[in-house]
Amino acid sequence: MTPSRIRILVVDDHPIVRKGLESLIESEPDMELAASTGSGADAVRLFRETQPDVTLMDLTLTKEMSGLQAIQTIRGEFPVARIIVFSARQGDHDVYLAIQAGAATYLPKDTLSEELIPAIREVHEGQRRISPEIGQKLAEHVALAALTARELEVLQLVGEGLRNHEIGLRLHISELTVEGHMKKILPKLNARDRTSAVAVAIRRGIIHID
Repeated sequence: MTPSRIRILVVDDHPIVRKGLESLIESEPDMELAASTGSGADAVRLFRETQPDVTLMDLTLTKEMSGLQAIQTIRGEFPVARIIVFSARQGDHDVYLAIQAGAATYLPKDTLSEELIPAIREVHEGQRRISPEIGQKLAEHVALAALTARELEVLQLVGEGLRNHEIGLRLHISELTVEGHMKKILPKLNARDRTSAVAVAIRRGIIHID
């Protein structure tokens, strides 16, 4: 009896990357493409329709629904869904959020096919494949003080170029309160000023600037 193939859903907003993954999957005798899309909302819909064995999920999708939101939605409806994050984002915060949302593993997009294909098979078998590099990022994240939801909002707006007065108006808080949040943010990120705080936050994946 011929064993069933591993059915894979590919989710990536870059058509070239998506086509490359599709070709790679179709070249493996024990795998087949269940569906492919560049949209988070479509990923949820296609998962419901096709019930894939493994999903390859990028984090940077449409503004309508991010890859992280798609993971959370899918795992909320299908707790046993096996999802591999395949993303260019490599900040410790991005990794932490993806694993926390239920991703089985996190692979950077520069991962070679020789590593990606075995990872798909391992995740299909129920394993959680955490590389030493990703494990280190998770350890770094746990060791650092977390920003509050309000501090994240303030930092995101600082990254978008808003001044304290403008941030206060946007968040309906006083300029003095904004300054207070920044004073707490700097030591948490080990940053000396606003500019370095934004740089650290972008590198770690705490905020994302389009």
